[in-house]
Amino acid sequence: MAKWGEGDPRWIVEERPDAKNVNNWHWTEKNATNWSKEKIRELLTGLVIENSEVFCEILSLTSIEGEATANNRKAKLIFFYEWVIKGEWSGKLKTGDKKYKGKFEIPNLSEENEPDELDVVVTVDKDQGDAYKVKEAMRIDGTPIIQMKLAQYIKQLKDEYSQNVILPTKDKPKPQTASDDMMKAKVEMGKMSMTSTKEEKPAQEVGVKIQTKTLTMEEEFVCGIPQLYQAFTEKEMVFAFTGHPGTYEVLKGGNISLMNGFVMGCFVELVPNEKIVKRWRLKTWPDAHFSTVTIEFKENAGRTTLKLKQTGVPAKEIEKTREGWKVNYFQRIKHCFGFGANIF
Repeated sequence: MAKWGEGDPRWIVEERPDAKNVNNWHWTEKNATNWSKEKIRELLTGLVIENSEVFCEILSLTSIEGEATANNRKAKLIFFYEWVIKGEWSGKLKTGDKKYKGKFEIPNLSEENEPDELDVVVTVDKDQGDAYKVKEAMRIDGTPIIQMKLAQYIKQLKDEYSQNVILPTKDKPKPQTASDDMMKAKVEMGKMSMTSTKEEKPAQEVGVKIQTKTLTMEEEFVCGIPQLYQAFTEKEMVFAFTGHPGTYEVLKGGNISLMNGFVMGCFVELVPNEKIVKRWRLKTWPDAHFSTVTIEFKENAGRTTLKLKQTGVPAKEIEKTREGWKVNYFQRIKHCFGFGANIF
């Protein structure tokens, strides 16, 4: 029998209370299937999706098929989850009483897809009258909200099941959990808010070269500049169109965390009714890499043109970022506050 200090450390029982899985060498697994089903049902059932014209609600989940596990191999956490979710919804025009019902399906919730890549297939039972309009509102406005709810499920899964899967060893501290990573990100954002407002190359700060591009966009809103500026700076309005509370400190250096931490950053410059500049990143981008977003406003005949310039966007993320601004910001601001001439 090997003595202390001799032989392969994988097989030596260290001096610790459980005396199991020394150095985290063996594969250990936690079944998260039942917890996941309850969490998904909790997050989606009763979820309200609405815009200025339509009110929709998820009535129930009729099927949640799949499984989820948390695994440890050689002190590395690996999460496997794969779900096909089906449910029923109802909706109506806010100016009418007739309700329409339909079904929805999310076929690809798995670790292979990012939350904003999840498909939400929406159908309506009887395609008559205003049924199509209500269904399209459920699909267009509901998809990003459902995606954010499932992003919340993924985060909570990792927070819940990262605990005690990797055990501390004799010479190594307890590993970081997903919550620890989020706290570290907040600390890093705090540091970044104190840096120069000049355009930087964050990738070089961490020793990784990232190919970036500049994104430019224009969007017209049917409102005055003050109303649109408020939509980007009043936190209650921001939480309304993003669908979730978060962190939104509207002052120079103030931190931003929206959509369950999927969007992070800080304010660099605020010129009322003229310009907003902020450091901005998505959770899926390389660690510590931030872009610089500049938003300017120009009013003409009761309409406001928003001009957006975003430098430092990872080249592979440029089209996804463009679509994110269009769908999750511009369209939802129009729908939520009635700033769009054509909702559908």
